[in-house]
Amino acid sequence: MAGYLFIFAFANIIKMRSDNYQIRTVARAMLDKKAARVVSLDLRKSGSCICDYFVICDAESATQVQAICDNIEERMLEKCERRVSRQQGRENGFWVILDYSNIVVHVFLTQYRDFYRLEELWADAKKKTYSDGDEQ
Repeated sequence: MAGYLFIFAFANIIKMRSDNYQIRTVARAMLDKKAARVVSLDLRKSGSCICDYFVICDAESATQVQAICDNIEERMLEKCERRVSRQQGRENGFWVILDYSNIVVHVFLTQYRDFYRLEELWADAKKKTYSDGDEQ
C-alpha cells in the first residue's frame, strides 16, 4: 500500500511540473477571468529565445489585466507550486509580463496586443489556441 501511495504522489509531482500542465493552468486562469484570444507559442525550436513558451492573452481594461495576472499567480502557486520569478508592467496595466523561467506570460490590453503583434514576431513557433470549451 505504501508503494502505491508513493507512486501516486510521484505521478502528481511529475504532472505539476510538466510544461503542458503549467501552460494549461495559465490558460485556464486567463479564461476564468474572461481573457480574449488565449494562445501559447512553443519557442523551443527557435533556438534564440530565453524561454520555452509564451502564453498570451488580452483584456478590455487595465482592471481586467490585473485580475487576470492575479489569477494566474494564484493558480500557478496552487496547482503547480510555482511562483513568478520576475514581473514587469503591473504599474501601468497595459502589458504585463510574468516570468516563470521556462514559460513567459504576456497579458495585454487589446489595443496594445494589436499594436505589438507578438505572435507575428514569432510566426515560426507552434501555436495553440485555448477557449472556454477546452477541457483543462
